[in-house]
Amino acid sequence: MSLIVDQSISEQYEVVRDDKSETNWAFFDFADGKPDRLKVSGSGSGGLEEFVEHLKPEVAGWGYVRMNMSNDEYSQRVKFVLVPWCGDKVGVMRRAKLSIQISDVKNVIRNFHIEMPASHAAELNEQDIMAKLRRAGGANYDGQSFHK
Repeated sequence: MSLIVDQSISEQYEVVRDDKSETNWAFFDFADGKPDRLKVSGSGSGGLEEFVEHLKPEVAGWGYVRMNMSNDEYSQRVKFVLVPWCGDKVGVMRRAKLSIQISDVKNVIRNFHIEMPASHAAELNEQDIMAKLRRAGGANYDGQSFHK
């Protein structure tokens, strides 16, 4: 059975993508008693730290986070991270379904720079995510010096 994605998820996805919006994260999980119906369960403007606080060990779902990245004071870039979240207390059957349902989620959440699967909050460390974003971005000019 295919995942039923509530229209509010598409709307919240666009809000997070909007540079004019203060909202910089959203989390989508399952409606009570409906394991194939995805809904918006949270959003905020407190960045990665607030997003991680929203995650619970007994919950599975997907997060979408907008992050600002810069190599220096002159270059600011917005990057998006998809976070498949499966808390460590989620049951075996729910875990198994997540790997199938991700394709339905990616039909809605189409634009992201990296994917950071996690089941513990400690796996979502900002430094690690930024390093992965830099590697995914190609050329890295941080700390580069020119030799004559």
